[in-house]
Amino acid sequence: MKNFKWEGVMPAITTQFDRSGDLALEAFLNNLNEQQKAGVHGIILGGTLGEASTLTESEKNLLLEATLQQVAGKIPVIVNIAEQSTTEAVRLAQQAESRGANGLMLLPPMRYKATDDETVAYFVSVAEAVSLPIMIYNNPVDYKIEVTLDMFDALSKYDNINAVKESTRDVTNITRMINRFGDRFSLLCGVDTIAMECLLMGANGWVAGLVDAFPVETVAIYTYCKAGEWEKARTLFRWFLPLLELDISPQLVQNIKMCEIATGMGTGYVRKPRLSLTGVAHAHVEKIIRDSLATRPTNLDYKKYL
Repeated sequence: MKNFKWEGVMPAITTQFDRSGDLALEAFLNNLNEQQKAGVHGIILGGTLGEASTLTESEKNLLLEATLQQVAGKIPVIVNIAEQSTTEAVRLAQQAESRGANGLMLLPPMRYKATDDETVAYFVSVAEAVSLPIMIYNNPVDYKIEVTLDMFDALSKYDNINAVKESTRDVTNITRMINRFGDRFSLLCGVDTIAMECLLMGANGWVAGLVDAFPVETVAIYTYCKAGEWEKARTLFRWFLPLLELDISPQLVQNIKMCEIATGMGTGYVRKPRLSLTGVAHAHVEKIIRDSLATRPTNLDYKKYL
């Protein structure tokens, strides 16, 4: 499935753990099943929400194998590559390809604030080492490196670099990319709170976070937008926004895992150094969840537009 379209809702899926901190594979697969039932268009493994920095290589391989087996080719499975060295990024990208991944999400070099030329060279090294489609993750807010329009111009020469996870938090960047490159890159919003605005301005999809607990609502918003049902999308998005704001927090993993408990889609456990929320922080998130569930929309009719 190397010729899939970078479009639609692609959950940055969480990794489920048990009380002891071990993988809870059954809970992970349960969440994955709910994503598929809702109609997501792809799965992204090993992102921030997947707590990839705490996973061993064998655990990552196990999650990839289990995900590929369950989705059975129906939707693409994307593996995140976030490494400190070019050599390791290339190795892991090649390994993901050999193990059956359908695409890669590629971050700039970790820890070191690379120059523009160094960042482009890093991306190119990975692109030249694999044949998989690649989505560049542009998130200068969290990772301190912005992939500029000129850098994307250099990357446009590589056919398998064909999508962008747009997380600059600047909605106008969607228009800048389209004005400069037309449809050369598929653009997927990577920030939950501005997803609808990005879709209105021409984004092809949404790499989502709160989808891990609310897959139906997330896919419904995307579907309504693509169908031109803007009032249905606006109404649902207004309900969803307090929850979506939990995604733009350093504790987004803990926040979203609390949501998963509330919707029966996760164990709630995080892996250290993360700790579960307590005190005021826990009470704040709990109230948002409680208030949202009390007014949660029912009988969403988005599937009639599919």
